[in-house]
Amino acid sequence: MKSVFNELGYALLLSMRDILPILALILFFQLFVLRDKIPHKSRLAVGFIFCALGLGLFLAGLRKALFPIGEIMARQLSEPEFVAGAGGFAQEPVWWAYGWIYLFGATIGLATTIAEPALMAIGIKAEEVSKGSIRQWPLRIAVALGVAAGIILGLFRIITGAPLVYFIAIGYAVIIIQTMFAPRYIIPLAYDSGGVTTSLVTVPLIVALGLGLSQTIPGRNPALDGFGLVAFASLFPIMSVMGYIQCAHWWDQLKGRQQLKKGRS
Repeated sequence: MKSVFNELGYALLLSMRDILPILALILFFQLFVLRDKIPHKSRLAVGFIFCALGLGLFLAGLRKALFPIGEIMARQLSEPEFVAGAGGFAQEPVWWAYGWIYLFGATIGLATTIAEPALMAIGIKAEEVSKGSIRQWPLRIAVALGVAAGIILGLFRIITGAPLVYFIAIGYAVIIIQTMFAPRYIIPLAYDSGGVTTSLVTVPLIVALGLGLSQTIPGRNPALDGFGLVAFASLFPIMSVMGYIQCAHWWDQLKGRQQLKKGRS
């Protein structure tokens, strides 16, 4: 119990160290650039305390829960004995023998992305601005499917040891082609949707998943192969969102043409 409180106190100190420069910057601009009094001093102080406590608790939770869970699950699902029992491939990391790790990674990507607060905010605002033409839940599901596909491909890269640069280069080439043909109003939203997936809930688990897997697969270096899943998790949602909107746009055009033909007939 004492170690838990010590770690919590250390996390709170780290969070205060990170927040203090932001507070100092705000105070500097308010007092010396704008030359105005600080409004709502008590509210600012309470907000600073809440922010430091929340960030400290979050950091402590990462170290005590999210990171260990991701690493433990990855190690258990990719242990040679477990893989040998599932597919008989204990000696070499044959990619199709790791079906459970792919399933676990995909479900983690789906669940954490659906629960991502930043994505909820993007979905709500997109539905408001588009007046309902872009709905919140289909957008969130499209992003979640993109994250799941990206994590699966990232796990495949770790297991096979393939170079990261090829996957990223091909992925962005596909995105550039999609961007050329996508409706202009969806392009900024698609790129933002890829960015918000790399936030508070998703990143800790998939980073721990990649590190745990790379420590278990024979011949893999966690420093070289353990990272990269976040890049996949932010890349593939751009494809999935643009694909979803492109399909919806083409479907609306097709329905409009059919209605026009019916009206003429």
